[in-house]
Amino acid sequence: MPDINRSSCGDLRSTHVGREVRLAGWVDALRDHGDVQFIHLRDRSGVVQVVFSPEVSPAGACELSRSLKNEFCVEIRGTVATRAQGTENPHIETGTIELMARELTILSRAATLPFPVSEKAMVADGGHKRAETVAEDLRLQYRYLDLRRPAMQDNLGRRYRIIKTARDYLDEQGFIEVETPMLTKSTPEGARDYLVPSRHFPRKFYALPQSPQLFKQLLMVAGFERYFQVVRCFRDEDLRPNRQPEFTQLDLEASFLDETSIRDLTEEMVWRMFRVGGIELPRPFPLMTYQTAMDGYGTDRPDLRFGLQCIEATDIFQHTGYSIFKQILQRGGSIKGINVRGQSEQLSKNVLQNEYAKEIVPSFGAKGMTWMRVMDGDLDSNIVQFFSDQEKQAIIERFDARGGDVLLLIADPSYDTVVSALGQLRLHLGHRLGLISPASFCPVWVTDFPLFTATEEGVTSSHHPFTAPDRHDFDPTDDQGLLRLRSRAYDLVVNGEELGGGSIRIHDKELQLKVFRALGLADDDIDNKFGFFLQALDYGAPPHGGLALGLDRVVAMVLGTTSIREVTAFPKNRSAFCPLTQAPADVSQEQLRELDLLGMAAAGTVPGMEEDQKPIDTLSWVARIGLRDEERPVVNEAVEEAVQLAGLMQRAAGNEEPVFTPVTLNNRMRPPEPARICPFAENGEMYRNAPSVKGDFFKVAGVLDQ
Repeated sequence: MPDINRSSCGDLRSTHVGREVRLAGWVDALRDHGDVQFIHLRDRSGVVQVVFSPEVSPAGACELSRSLKNEFCVEIRGTVATRAQGTENPHIETGTIELMARELTILSRAATLPFPVSEKAMVADGGHKRAETVAEDLRLQYRYLDLRRPAMQDNLGRRYRIIKTARDYLDEQGFIEVETPMLTKSTPEGARDYLVPSRHFPRKFYALPQSPQLFKQLLMVAGFERYFQVVRCFRDEDLRPNRQPEFTQLDLEASFLDETSIRDLTEEMVWRMFRVGGIELPRPFPLMTYQTAMDGYGTDRPDLRFGLQCIEATDIFQHTGYSIFKQILQRGGSIKGINVRGQSEQLSKNVLQNEYAKEIVPSFGAKGMTWMRVMDGDLDSNIVQFFSDQEKQAIIERFDARGGDVLLLIADPSYDTVVSALGQLRLHLGHRLGLISPASFCPVWVTDFPLFTATEEGVTSSHHPFTAPDRHDFDPTDDQGLLRLRSRAYDLVVNGEELGGGSIRIHDKELQLKVFRALGLADDDIDNKFGFFLQALDYGAPPHGGLALGLDRVVAMVLGTTSIREVTAFPKNRSAFCPLTQAPADVSQEQLRELDLLGMAAAGTVPGMEEDQKPIDTLSWVARIGLRDEERPVVNEAVEEAVQLAGLMQRAAGNEEPVFTPVTLNNRMRPPEPARICPFAENGEMYRNAPSVKGDFFKVAGVLDQ
């Protein structure tokens, strides 16, 4: 038979009927009808039904087809035929045709699967198979199987098209992609670095880049003018559900453009990226200052899909007789609130008093919450008796309160606590009351951020130390004056999620030195960390600025996934651990010695691994149990007694092998019987009260927790 080029399973249609084709892929599902075998064959393009029938298929092919199991990798030749009327499957693209198999070759067999891979039902009225609940760590452990699922293949395929759209647009705008180093120097950029020891330079370290910040600015000094890069970045940050220790960002930088031009360019690019997912973002993206966002939404990442805007109420209670408010205002505090319009029936007195005031709002950092209902043009709560008629009328007018509304107020000596707690309360109510439409998308540019943030030691950069201030005439030793400086920074926020941010950079060396000194860096530190960069600013650096988009977040939002792990090929889990490769993992003592890591080679020891270590320290290391100083003598005495006892037994035995038991070993085995699965396991009843399930096993907490 002449060689036939391989066809794609998902591309076959009725126009191919009568054509002989060669397919290759994986067995997605099987159905045995006695003499006739049906399988779903899957490749990256989709699924097609294949039939092994004695009327068409040779006896050998029919016999071999009975040995097939899910996820066997096979090659099949046959003829495309129209399905019999009434057997069509509308749930797959190829549901009107099938392949009548003539040849079958098993390319590779598959072991028993840890979880189902197939997502399609074989029967016409079956629709999609019920989604199996599979523990995420199990999916990540067998990620190569998880990635075979059409949903995951579709996610990564669409991720590619979204990124390609951005690349194509930037190419149209004259940008070129330039790769920057992965091994670089540790510089302060807001998070901890991942460090890489150097064998050639003992006890010195590279850092994996948190971003290509300095290199892209040097590319502007080098005259490239328009740069971009799809780049991997690394940040050793505290863990959050939607954060990864390594991530991908779309990084761009341009010379001779101001912030308006960079925002306009980015807006067009992001609009095109969302359009790949069928989402039309409303344009133009509105601008909102940082202070407006904090005052009105309690966050610099405002979700504009719903109302519940925060309302200032401090001035209403300047002369109040309500003691709690009075004490807070005497300490320079703030009072703000939100009007939950028309939700009085959904927010009962019990819910407001016992759930929100006592539990939910305190979990957001505030000490409590004041609530009032609007009934018959008046306010009703257990505290309104402490307010004057003038105060009550002012509240109704300020909050535009109407019958059925619920007013929620938070008061605290700290403005930051008030806005933060109220912002979190706003989001909580938006989700609880169904006020947020998942199909709506509301982008916004947040601008005019503070250049510096206060710390116990002085100030730190709100973004990074290369962001340009809104003015140059400031005193780097005046902390209060520094806190009043605004930056030329801008963040792109969509639906309360920061998708990216950037700024106009400092291109003047003296201004950059002023910012470094404002951060408390000594001249030696500046020269050691940034000397090469400052030197570059001496050679005609152009005005420039840029932006970075978190591609994992963008793609996850466009595709509507619940986590960035669903659009990443090989992510870490929520603990920054890789169940597939078991990373991070121990390394050999030889590797550590070779690297002279932290002087261990000179000492010849590695904690928990050295041969000459005290028994008590070895026991503590192996058991992962820390010992306080006062506990060490007692535990050490017990360990020494155990060692002495072991020595006595060894001496008593002399040259004889140790005797562990005088009793003759006899195996006690059950009579052989066929293995069977407990019916309670099959129907899931056995796992009903399990804290969690991993495959067919109870998953319990580890006995020893590192």
